[in-house]
This record gives sequence, structure tokens and C-alpha cells, in this order.
Amino acid sequence: MEFFRKLERRYGRYAIHNLMNYIVAMYVVGMILQYVNPMLYWQWLCLNPEAILHGQIWRIVTFMVWPPFGGLVSNALMIYLYYSLGSTLERVWGAFRFNVYFFLGILGHVAASLLLYFLGTRVILTTTYLNMSLFLAFAATFPDLQFYIWFVIPIKAKWLALIDSLVIIQGLLFGGTSSRVEIIFSLLNFILFFIITRNYSRVNPKEIRRKQEFKSQVKIKPQGRTHHRCAVCGRTELDGDDLEFRYCSKCEGNYEYCQDHLYTHKHVTKDSQ
Repeated sequence: MEFFRKLERRYGRYAIHNLMNYIVAMYVVGMILQYVNPMLYWQWLCLNPEAILHGQIWRIVTFMVWPPFGGLVSNALMIYLYYSLGSTLERVWGAFRFNVYFFLGILGHVAASLLLYFLGTRVILTTTYLNMSLFLAFAATFPDLQFYIWFVIPIKAKWLALIDSLVIIQGLLFGGTSSRVEIIFSLLNFILFFIITRNYSRVNPKEIRRKQEFKSQVKIKPQGRTHHRCAVCGRTELDGDDLEFRYCSKCEGNYEYCQDHLYTHKHVTKDSQ
């Protein structure tokens, strides 16, 4: 994590802010191509490793033009979803960290495409796993945030991520070589990024011992009393050991929020009280 902080201090000024705006613009172009001339994408824009090796370098970027789905309505909904996920991650992580994560995913796709080409397998990769890696990152950051399937059925992000993980495991176990290479390299950003940026102090023996000594020295808290409560959902530290609470500096007053609502709540001002 310290290594990443050093990179951010040195190169953070080069980060592209509001990156998802550009990605969504590319998807819109792809939607238009799907209905006007889809062959233009496959002939000149897709991630064709043979064409890249012959000088068509722009394909490294233009392959992302292809939208997540084929239907107009489903494309519009999914593009809006991925825009929301990416924008939220950028606000929480910062532009540099989000840039690194997303571009690692692009490089993983290019590497997988080239490796499969050298192995003699001709596969054209699209943005399927790139979008999946974006959702997995969001679910790892906000595991308890709820989505509504068909706008009706509530389900937490961590359970949707579990379904995606089962699909990935199935591809690794029962898919061919091309499928395994595509999955591993395309999701390399999620694997590497979260290994690098995780806080391992919780599993440090010294830290564990320090916490145990601290708990043994503090007074026993009276039953039923809590120290933290989210101003939006009302959850307290009794509702989960992994819940974290922070005060919002933009709200006027002592308003505390859990990690799921810290960046998504409506700020409280004197006018709104």
C-alpha cells in the first residue's frame, strides 16, 4: 500500500478525472455502430492481435467501443449502471487509483489477446470481463450495498459478485485454454490491485495481540449501548463487525454515516434542516 501511495504522490497529477464520462461516450458510439454498420467495428476497431502487430495500435483503445449488450434498452441500462459504479469508485478511491485499476484491466485484455494469438488461438476479446472487473471492485468496496433486480428484488452487491465468481470458477475449471487465459489476464487488475492495496495489519500477529490487550483493559460496555449510528439507515456497530462509521465534514452538525452511505447521502445543511 505504501508503494502505491508513493506512485500516487509522484504521478497522481497525470490521472484522467471523470474517466467514466469518456468510457460512456465510447459506448454510445458503439451503440450507434451496432445499428448503422457493425462490421466497421470488427474490421477496424476490435481487439485483433494480428492487426495490432501490423501497426493498428489504435485497437488497444477502440475495442472498448463495443457496449456491454446487444439490445438498445439493455445497453442503456447497463451503461448507466457501469457509469454509476465507476463514478462512485473514482469519488471514493480518487482519480489516480481508479485510473490505474481501469487501465490495468485494459492492459490485461491486450496481453490475453496477444498471448492467445501466439498460442495459435484466434479469439476476439470484447469488454465483458472488463465490465465484470469493474463490478467486482465495486462489490469489494461496498459489499452490503443493495441493487434491485428488475427494479423489484433487492440483493446485496456481495451476492451478485458471488454469482459472477461462480461463473469465473466454472470457466477456469471447465473452459478451454483460451477461456482460462482470457479470464486470468482480463481480471488481473482485480487480483493484483486488491492484493497491493489491502490493509494486512489486521492479520499481523503484533496487531492482533495489541487489540487483544486493549480489549482486556477497557471497561465492559453496558449492554444495549452503542457508540455509532448511521444517520441514513440507522445501523450501529452491533449490526456487523465489519461496519465502519465516519462523520461527514460537509454536513452541518454531528452526522455519522456507515461506509455504504458516507459518499452517497444527501448533505445536511441549515436550509435543509
